Amino acid sequence: MTSLSELRIPYGAYWSTPFARWQGSLSDLNSLKLAAATGAKVARDKGWALETLDHAVLGITVPQEKSFWGAPWVMTMMGAPFVTGPTVSQACATSARALSAAAAEIAGGAATASLVVTCDRTSNSPVVVHPNPKAPSGAPIIENWMLDNFNDEPVGHFAMVDTAENCARDWQISTQEQHELTALRYDQYRNALKDDKAFLRRFMTLPFAVPDPRFKKDVAMLDGDEGIHDTTLEGLAKLKPVREGGTVTFGGQTHPADGNAGMIVTAKDRVSDFTREPGIEIRILGFGQARERHAYMPAAPVKAAKRALGAAGLSIDKIDAFKSHNPFIVNDIVFARETGVDPAKMNNYGCSLVFGHPQGPTGLRLMIELVEELAMRGGGTGLFHGCAAGDTAMAVVLQVADRRN
Repeated sequence: MTSLSELRIPYGAYWSTPFARWQGSLSDLNSLKLAAATGAKVARDKGWALETLDHAVLGITVPQEKSFWGAPWVMTMMGAPFVTGPTVSQACATSARALSAAAAEIAGGAATASLVVTCDRTSNSPVVVHPNPKAPSGAPIIENWMLDNFNDEPVGHFAMVDTAENCARDWQISTQEQHELTALRYDQYRNALKDDKAFLRRFMTLPFAVPDPRFKKDVAMLDGDEGIHDTTLEGLAKLKPVREGGTVTFGGQTHPADGNAGMIVTAKDRVSDFTREPGIEIRILGFGQARERHAYMPAAPVKAAKRALGAAGLSIDKIDAFKSHNPFIVNDIVFARETGVDPAKMNNYGCSLVFGHPQGPTGLRLMIELVEELAMRGGGTGLFHGCAAGDTAMAVVLQVADRRN
């Protein structure tokens, strides 16, 4: 058995594609094939011997053609046909759950090195036909995988935006307060674009070559995240709330997107097989999950974060950097109100509110950014937290130590 304290994330052993807005440059590509192609190229460029992995986890929330075959198929496409593992789906918490699954496998002694691959294509999602022979004329139930589930939770029949309005009402969060913090989040993301996107280039291959649907040739290049509006406080002030009598505008919420991200987790004695810098040590200190009151999704990360901090044996004042999956800016305001964290000190270099939400890989990209931000500081402890699907959330505490000096 290996304890969680003996696990490591090798520095640089991760990637993220640019995120492309709904119906953008990645909208016609099978997300598993794209993730496998991306991961294989990164592995070649970084010199990873993928055949030495002994576990993999696939995180995905939007079915694609042949996704039934899961992680083993992805690993075969990547050139590691004897590596296997589970497929994980937990809405927007998929990345944290996939990382937890990999960590548990290694901590339990069943593996020594696991590749977490997360991917989704919210564009052109499946339209599922469910047989219903007892309906009039045997008419089937037809479900648009993305749009129907965004807009209709199966118990309370609410849309995701309604969860934000519930929290905005109870925490008395005005549209103006939402817009002020949203404008700041866009300013923070602009810092990631400085010096020819220097921050993004720490973990993202730019320009990113977009293949054709047969993966035979490149048909476009992305020089960064695609489809981000140049948002300002003045522009936000012109927007009306989505719901009549509500507070949340389209500017104060994220947009669906496409993309993938990956990360290797190892036992301590295998870090050298994959790290880019042996002097930087990355540890996973704790995981947390939680549920809130029904339809209070933006509040759920508060409980998840407290549980992750408890697992790590830390108080929130010991956290040096924060990253949140914030499909609504309301999330960050509730978190700040409940924890005392200055919202201006969260989400340096960007967040999913700005660069979009492909669901499966969103959290993993944010955790990668958290690692890089801590590495730039010379080390420290970071907290990732994010909500998921109506009333749930997960959180992860990571620690980066720079031992080169």
